[in-house]
Amino acid sequence: MKLIVGLGNPGAKYARNRHNIGFMALDVIAADHGFSPWRSKFQAQICEGRFGSEKVALLKPETFMNLSGQSVGEAMRYLKLAPEDIIVFHDELDLAPGKVRLKTGGGHAGHNGLRSIHGHIGPDYDRVRLGIGHPGHKDAVAGYVLRDFAKADAEWLDDEMRGISDGIAALVAGDGPKFLNAIAFRVAPPRSSTSKPKPKPKVAEPAPEQDTRSPMQKLVDRFR
Repeated sequence: MKLIVGLGNPGAKYARNRHNIGFMALDVIAADHGFSPWRSKFQAQICEGRFGSEKVALLKPETFMNLSGQSVGEAMRYLKLAPEDIIVFHDELDLAPGKVRLKTGGGHAGHNGLRSIHGHIGPDYDRVRLGIGHPGHKDAVAGYVLRDFAKADAEWLDDEMRGISDGIAALVAGDGPKFLNAIAFRVAPPRSSTSKPKPKPKVAEPAPEQDTRSPMQKLVDRFR
């Protein structure tokens, strides 16, 4: 069994915040793949489904971001899972918007949700790092992550969510590259070959040889 955790803050006022992109990803997965209705458990909203023979639970902690580990730890212990069975979707300041990367273990890089999870289950879980960009100065980070995505972000964000939904079964099966390819195909699809082929460069014709005959020779040659 896999436990997929999305990080965010509960409540309508936070729903479209950059910090809630993990919640957004889980909502799309649940809706697209026929998961059970969400219900309250483990200080969170949880629902279940399957990808092939693999049972999967989706978890959105309702403890607020800084205490996410309480919910994740409770769910992990109840479901008798190890940290290696957990995948966490979270916002990532150090990646450009629309970029997605996978990581296993390591530090929390100052992310309060990850910091809390580290404290409850350790660092040895998988993460899906969802780029939101950086405001440019560390003092602006708190306000930036707790503001809604800009209207200009709508297109890439929707494409990314669709790509996550397309590739989630591969991620659950352990095929990270296939998961990332599914997202890349949505966010940056191959260009269609609709443009006309470039014309072949013209080959310059050789210049005619210069006629060096004298007028008298030209006249003689005409009557030969």
